Amino acid sequence: MTATTEEHAALRIASGRKPFVEPLRLGERLKQIRLANQWTLEDVSQRTGLARSTLSKIENDQVSPTFSVVQKLITGLNIDLPQLFTPPKRERYTMGRRDLTRKGKGQLHPTPTYEHELLGHQLAQKRMIPFKTIVRARSFDEYQQWVRHDGEEFLMILQGDIMLYTEFYAPLVLAEGDSIYFDSDMGHALVSTSPEDAVVLSVCTRGDLV
Repeated sequence: MTATTEEHAALRIASGRKPFVEPLRLGERLKQIRLANQWTLEDVSQRTGLARSTLSKIENDQVSPTFSVVQKLITGLNIDLPQLFTPPKRERYTMGRRDLTRKGKGQLHPTPTYEHELLGHQLAQKRMIPFKTIVRARSFDEYQQWVRHDGEEFLMILQGDIMLYTEFYAPLVLAEGDSIYFDSDMGHALVSTSPEDAVVLSVCTRGDLV
């Protein structure tokens, strides 16, 4: 068978009056830490020995803190340097989406070797693609080429037994209840070995998201 193909944030540590770091939005991060601990500017001032006016200017990006100021911040606030440079978390809103697929009501995609039933097919812009598959193939020779697609795949055997062929490994027998996770741009193919056609559940990631 012939196989087919298918912030950074830069840190600059200096001494004296030179800026310690600007690209990391240090002021925004400092304010986030302060509010998360329910501290006022006066509280932070007492902890660090820095004037409230200085702290206010840092939080509003009106000044860039020197190395000595950063040292006072991490010591007074009892945090590690990486914590101060972790990018501020953006507020996230859930869309609360859901998509129910009743038994046997998925979107069918039959092929000569597989009979796919796409689950959650009405939900657009998913990060994962779940589907149930009846493995019709009974021989590796039934595949004209490797199955491959971008991303990663989780596979679990729901009924029957299969032989999993992959491009870089020896064939692997999988029985009911077994599961495997693999890079799906690696050539792969499933063959039923049980008397009845095997049924598997697969969940693939979208290739542009991994």
